[in-house]
Amino acid sequence: MIAEELMRAVIARGYGGSEVLELVTVRLPEPGPGQVRVRVEAATVNPVDLVTRSGALVEAGLMAAREHTGIGWDVAGVVDRIGAGVTAFAPGQRVIGLRDLLDVSLGAYSEYLVLDAAAVAPAPAGVSAAAAATLPLNGLTALQSLGLLGLAAGDTVLVTGAAGAVGGFAVELAARRGLRVIAHVRAADEELARSLGAEWTVGHDTSDLARDVRRLVPGGIDGALDTAGLGIRALAAVRTRGAYVTVVGGSPPLPLRGIRVHQQWISSDGVALAELAAMDLTLRVADILPFERAAEAHDRLAAGGIRGRLVLVPSEA
Repeated sequence: MIAEELMRAVIARGYGGSEVLELVTVRLPEPGPGQVRVRVEAATVNPVDLVTRSGALVEAGLMAAREHTGIGWDVAGVVDRIGAGVTAFAPGQRVIGLRDLLDVSLGAYSEYLVLDAAAVAPAPAGVSAAAAATLPLNGLTALQSLGLLGLAAGDTVLVTGAAGAVGGFAVELAARRGLRVIAHVRAADEELARSLGAEWTVGHDTSDLARDVRRLVPGGIDGALDTAGLGIRALAAVRTRGAYVTVVGGSPPLPLRGIRVHQQWISSDGVALAELAAMDLTLRVADILPFERAAEAHDRLAAGGIRGRLVLVPSEA
């Protein structure tokens, strides 16, 4: 085997804490028909990566146990090679993309990643690879969740965890659709939420979220996008026959009072991703670390309090 056929990737060797993450050398993957190979410049660290590494998804029956597991969902980089039938992309093109498969041997924490061309979009212009890499998973989750809510301009929506990665995009996208946004945030994040388009804010530590929301919108809001996993606390703020969407796993609240309840499970969508990339959204990077420090990145994300996303890059160069 020659050197050009090898690459480095971070995998989880078994399941457990961040100590199971390992930087290994593996064979360079080849794109099949309808696929592109991306030379990865940046990969985002997301909560789903920690859950995958821990083995919780195996226990939940969402993926099969394997000796080693690929970690990472979204990337920014440069198309390196295209498979048969791909016409929308060409080698040398800067792109972003999303891997939405859970059970894989190689994830986005790799020097090269093969993706279906339908999961890839041109990278947003004028931003770094690290910033661009924060868009696919979190931006698509926010966009698809708002679609499930089915609200119209002028309607009111509560976004819980509005300073988080998904929540921040949700506030910004909702405001651009003409929705009146209530952002559920800590006091230190109120200015951020308002800069993203929130009309009102409610405190993160409120003892009665529904009461505080209904003081702002008597009768209840038209919809809630629950990125913080508050469940019934957020649902109680929704008007009768309104809508509620959660992006958190587990059992969603019951559809009380005729409220439409949905649980959003992300899916790749290159067309929607291209639309997001063209919107000049607020892309927030908390820090950039090399693959060698993937375990540190996982520990920092698990500790909480990070605004924006931690991003991994193939080397410190």
